[in-house]
Amino acid sequence: MRYLLLWAIGCAMIPGLRASPANKQAGWGAVQYLVGDWTGEGGGEPGQGNGSFSFKPDLQGKILVRKNRAEYPATKDRAAFVHEDLMVVYRGAPDTGLRAIYFDSEGHAIQYEVQAPADGSAVVFVSGAEASAPRYRLTYTRVDQDHVKIKFEIAPSGRPEQFASYIEAGARRAK
Repeated sequence: MRYLLLWAIGCAMIPGLRASPANKQAGWGAVQYLVGDWTGEGGGEPGQGNGSFSFKPDLQGKILVRKNRAEYPATKDRAAFVHEDLMVVYRGAPDTGLRAIYFDSEGHAIQYEVQAPADGSAVVFVSGAEASAPRYRLTYTRVDQDHVKIKFEIAPSGRPEQFASYIEAGARRAK
């Protein structure tokens, strides 16, 4: 009888342990602002382009998945091309905060640490410094509720703090 009582109490507690739909997206801090669909235009080293991206919760809210697609028209120096990438944002160990891993159609894979100022004005994805590899920094700066500025920077190997802008763009929340 005692085991039956413990089993009944345990079963009654299980629904309370599951996250409610409203809470599944909670807890992403400054990244929460980016959840949704975005469209934008921008310029930079690859040239003027058009694109869109989204940040969507997945795996019952345990990760955020960013999918990005940018289309670049042909120029006198190169053919038109499409860049696609996927980034998964996840919670690291309690003392490390948010992390992300990035993959793209060009064969890159980048591990990022996620940083954000306390005022929620920006979200920065920055890769670790390695002596023999470039370092990457992707920054989303909040303009207002429906607009964000995006900057992707690269620091050359051996100079991990000398970031140079590669792409700058703006995006608006899709309606």
